[in-house]
Amino acid sequence: MLRFLLPTDFSENASHALRVAAALAAKAKAKLELVHINTAVAYSPPLPEYYGGDLYDSTEYYETAARELHNLKKELTEKPELNGLEIETRIEEGFLFSSVRRIAEEDKVDLVVMGTKGASGVNEFFIGSNTEKVIRTAPCAVLTVPEKSGDFDPKVVVIPTTLRKDQKPVFDWAARLQQHYPLKVKVLYLNNPADLEDDKEIEKTVQEFASASGLKDVETFGSTSTFNEEFAILSFAQEQKADLIAMVTHQRRGLSHLLFGSLTEDAANHSDIPVLSVPA
Repeated sequence: MLRFLLPTDFSENASHALRVAAALAAKAKAKLELVHINTAVAYSPPLPEYYGGDLYDSTEYYETAARELHNLKKELTEKPELNGLEIETRIEEGFLFSSVRRIAEEDKVDLVVMGTKGASGVNEFFIGSNTEKVIRTAPCAVLTVPEKSGDFDPKVVVIPTTLRKDQKPVFDWAARLQQHYPLKVKVLYLNNPADLEDDKEIEKTVQEFASASGLKDVETFGSTSTFNEEFAILSFAQEQKADLIAMVTHQRRGLSHLLFGSLTEDAANHSDIPVLSVPA
C-alpha cells in the first residue's frame, strides 16, 4: 500500500496542501499520514544551569496540536469523496526537513506533499526555504503545492529532462499519475546534454523512456535556452497551460549545492503550479 506524508503547521497554506494530498491519496488508495512538527524546540537554546524561572510548560501546546490533528482527520473522513481514506496522525519535534526525512525513511513513505510559499533574495541564497531542504534530503518524491494554486486535477504535465538514464524515475511517477488523471505529457528536452543527433533521435529516446514506464499521450519539445533554464521551464509550462511540472532532482548538498544550486528546487520555489520532485 502506498503511503503519503503531509507535514502541517495548521496554516491555510498547509490546509490547501492537505486537500491536495487527501484527494491524491484517495485516488491512489494510499494511506495518508499527517504530522505536525514542533520546530520551536529545535531552535530553542539550552537553559543555563542557574536559570531559576519557571520552565515553559509545553503540555498545552501538544494538547492543542493533537486536537487540531484530530479535527483535520475528522473533517476529511466526513467527506463522501474521501470515503475509505485511511489517515494516521503524529506529533514530532525538531527541524522540519530532518524530521520529514526521518519519518519518510522509518515509515517507507512514497510521497511527501507540502505547501510552499517559496523564498527569495538573501534568504533564498543563504538559507533557502523549507521546501528546498525537504526536496534536497527526502528519500522519496516530493509534491510541492503553491498556496494560491487551485484544486489538484492535473490534465497537462510538463517533464523537463536531460534524457539521461537517471531521468527514468520521473517518467515512472508520471505514469503512476496517469493511472488516475487523464494526463497529456509535454516533455521538454533541455540543451542536448545527452548529445542526441537530431529531433528524430530525441523523439525516439523520449518514446523509449515513455514505453519503459507505460507512459502514454507524450509530446516532445526542445529547448535551446542555456542562459536561464528555470525561466525556460516555467515559461514553457505557462505556454502549455500545464497543471503540474515533474522533474528529477539530484539532491546536491554542501559545496556542490552552493556552487551549482538545484534547478528543481528553484522551479519548486518559484512555480505557480505544483511541482513533483523525484530523486534520481
